[in-house]
Amino acid sequence: MNSAFRKYGTLFVVLLFAALFAAACNTAIDTNSNVATSRATPSPAASATPATGMSGDMSGMNHGAMQSSPNAASAPYDLQFIDTMIAHHQGAVDMARPTETKAQHAELKEMARNIIRDQEREINQMKQWREQWYAGKPQAMNMEMPGMTDSMKGMDMNNLNTASGNAFDMMFLDMMTPHHQGAITMAREALTRAEHPEIKRLAQQIISAQEREIAQMKQWKAAWGGTK
Repeated sequence: MNSAFRKYGTLFVVLLFAALFAAACNTAIDTNSNVATSRATPSPAASATPATGMSGDMSGMNHGAMQSSPNAASAPYDLQFIDTMIAHHQGAVDMARPTETKAQHAELKEMARNIIRDQEREINQMKQWREQWYAGKPQAMNMEMPGMTDSMKGMDMNNLNTASGNAFDMMFLDMMTPHHQGAITMAREALTRAEHPEIKRLAQQIISAQEREIAQMKQWKAAWGGTK
């Protein structure tokens, strides 16, 4: 009896140690598996998608208080030009919209409609280029680009929206002329600095169109200056 008890007791101890050893191994495997999974799965912060630039409606923004995007100056020049010119064009569109109901002169209304049409088309084109060339890149609007800050300083949308008739027309001319001049300054720089030929072609179009519009606005300002 004692011999049998010793025999089965020894077997029980061996089996017990084997079971404990197996459980310990499984625990180690599960722990390592969890660690590997946690390392492979990025946290929400790590997997967040960076901002993709100015693609939304900016019609309500205070253009005179605009600030450069963080680290904009370190972005590729073409990306800076796209994001900055989109904001600049949007400013022109915002100025042009009220003319349909507030302007006195039909010629000015027609020019404003052309500005909205042409610059919204160019905004959409630049957004397509941005998605094609710089998808996922943070915003790079740079207020320090030559022509940008100066052209935005004179934008007073509150006063423009409260004016009407010839007073509106003269205020529009006083605001849009330097705004166009700023775009021309930006575009001239792009002719020498841009990497993509598409940007250079757009820059030349901006120069040609807006120089022509500036000349026309100067004529109107001289002709309408005394109009009541």
